[in-house]
Amino acid sequence: MNVSKQLINWYTDNKRDLPWRNSTNPYFIWLSEIILQQTQVVQGLPYYHSFTTNFPTVFDLANAEEQEVLKLWQGLGYYSRARNLHASAKYIVNELEGHFPDTFDEILKLKGVGDYTASAIASICFNQVTAVVDGNVYRALSRIYGIDTPINTGKGFKEFKALAQQLIDVKQPATFNQAIMEFGARLCKPKNADCDTCPFNTKCVALQKNRVGDLPVKLKTAKVTKKYFNFIVVVSQDHKTILEQRQGSGIWQNLYQFPLIETLKETTHSSIEKEISKLEVLNDTSFELSLYNEKVIVHKLSHQHLYTKFWVVTTVASLPQGISIDAIQDYPVPILIGNFIENFNF
Repeated sequence: MNVSKQLINWYTDNKRDLPWRNSTNPYFIWLSEIILQQTQVVQGLPYYHSFTTNFPTVFDLANAEEQEVLKLWQGLGYYSRARNLHASAKYIVNELEGHFPDTFDEILKLKGVGDYTASAIASICFNQVTAVVDGNVYRALSRIYGIDTPINTGKGFKEFKALAQQLIDVKQPATFNQAIMEFGARLCKPKNADCDTCPFNTKCVALQKNRVGDLPVKLKTAKVTKKYFNFIVVVSQDHKTILEQRQGSGIWQNLYQFPLIETLKETTHSSIEKEISKLEVLNDTSFELSLYNEKVIVHKLSHQHLYTKFWVVTTVASLPQGISIDAIQDYPVPILIGNFIENFNF
């Protein structure tokens, strides 16, 4: 079966009108691909518009402060993408004199860019014949050809990359790559695949063998760990609070949060009160403590579930080192903190 031709024909009739599809500007394509890593189009589209409005060129992005970039990214998750995007913009401007790399190998050197993203940019912007392999492609090819090789293994990547490279239309690499990604996103979906209208429904091995729900195969990953987070929301008489910037290479790097007390299990009012009294920021002043959420908020990350409580500390003391509560909206924070700020009546 001529998979390439059928995919392109389907794509021509069914493709969505997305802003980055009206351009071959590598900055816009790169930006869209980074945003859409781990993110569906409907969620990523507003962020794409925000970034292209605030940073219309790679020079604008490179010259921005990291805090500004992280704030604009707020709510999208996987914040290392934003930090890598910013770092790569600086590299392009400072080391490459603003010229976007134009080969697969050079694009691959950009921080935060892997095989898939480099292939997408190289084909769409520079017409290079290099096939993309992402979740949509794995799913489509594993089902059409009935491939059981686990996709999250080195062997799996090599097998699917080779197959995609074999199928790619050498005269229309950009169209083929976009076609197979669109097909996986809209027709050959993870659940409720639209097999009735699929152009491969008479040839798809998974459909013939009733294995659509079994493919692609993915090996089980590391066990999800539980963490118990207690955020201390200080509210002073001079209408200030405390935000701290997270350091290190863990989750939410360089984002801001309320002071955090991490415990081994869900804690009690009296236990957390003792810990709060030790906080240097309160400087032995008296305070009143209340729990904002009686029901624990479970915030799910890829490998961690955060069991979260927000403890409100009201004090008559002043906080000269604090920040104005009116200014906390200016700080980039994780969506977990952002939702609290939005809903809490300071």
